[in-house]
Amino acid sequence: MIEGYRRPNGGFGIRNYIAIIPSVICSSITASHIAEQIPHAIALTHHTGCSTAGDDLEKVKRSLVGLGKNPNVGGALVIGLGCEQVDPYEVTDAIKESGKIAKTLVIQEEGGIVPTIKKGVETARDISVKLSREEKVTGEAEELTLAIECGGSDTTSGIAANPAIGHASDLLIEKGGTTIVSETAELIGGEHILVKKADDKKTADKLIKIVTEVEKVYSTRRKGTGSLSQGNIEGGITTLEEKSLGCICKAGSASVKEVVRYGEKPSKKGLIIMDTPGFDVHSMTGMVAGGAQIIAFTTGRGSTVGFPIAPVIKITGNPRTYGKMKDEMDFNAGTIILGKKTIQEVGEEIFQKIIRVANGEKTKSEALGLEEFAISSLAGSK
Repeated sequence: MIEGYRRPNGGFGIRNYIAIIPSVICSSITASHIAEQIPHAIALTHHTGCSTAGDDLEKVKRSLVGLGKNPNVGGALVIGLGCEQVDPYEVTDAIKESGKIAKTLVIQEEGGIVPTIKKGVETARDISVKLSREEKVTGEAEELTLAIECGGSDTTSGIAANPAIGHASDLLIEKGGTTIVSETAELIGGEHILVKKADDKKTADKLIKIVTEVEKVYSTRRKGTGSLSQGNIEGGITTLEEKSLGCICKAGSASVKEVVRYGEKPSKKGLIIMDTPGFDVHSMTGMVAGGAQIIAFTTGRGSTVGFPIAPVIKITGNPRTYGKMKDEMDFNAGTIILGKKTIQEVGEEIFQKIIRVANGEKTKSEALGLEEFAISSLAGSK
């Protein structure tokens, strides 16, 4: 069992934040100044919101709304400039559909930054008082949506950390929970494995489609290197396919229930594939906008990114990395490499860690105040 916050729409939050959401980059600093003055308020500052159109604009809107609706958010304050393409009132109204408290302030309507900050602090304080009255209730593991991410991968990622988190994912799904696996670029060369596990032809076809689309992007932009970085190569990964096969281990043995767009909330439980870029910060944002309350992040070389409104559990399969970066790493899956534990044993331990974090245990990223955040845009997103 887990303890958390029951939201008006039935969602279950494991944290209780106030999201201060700028609708555009121009209002990001104003949002930050408001959040700095309110306990448990988080400013989701970003570089988007204007000079965009079509699918890109819809992706930004969907992400901002999804973040406001995330169960870890108890209330939201949307800060607009007044002339941007992302309408702050539309974002607020969409968040309100979840039954949460959501307010809007527009800088040009309030008379500038200074009065907006003053009124924003007053508004956020009122929301904070209301949220402080909420008491924790008991929920079940089936109410969790786990986002699985990787970054700074090396050879140990595909051998130890990723298979272990895959087993933990299986355990959560067995209890009725949901797992989201993303990073479409890191499926290239291994997508056939997931296609075979698709629940139906529609899901399989959609999976093939998103991988084919990102392959086309890489063939023109990166001359076949795909998501293989210099750090991956130095860490012992030799090909894009090798990296993908390791990445796919995060999905465990469950069948693929659905393929969703960036920032889209799944309509089914179980294993979900989200179409996101390979850049970990963009990818995490998409999954949390899709409803994930908690993130399991595997890293071989040692990633230091966190996330503003969802706890990030850092798992390394490299015992040397764990030894050097104990302040950042939550879990040492390097015991698999050293032959001390099996993948299944470590996977079970990771699952128990997920439950403890869901019950309020702070992760290293939370303790260090790591809150990296960015919304993917079509230009350069893949």
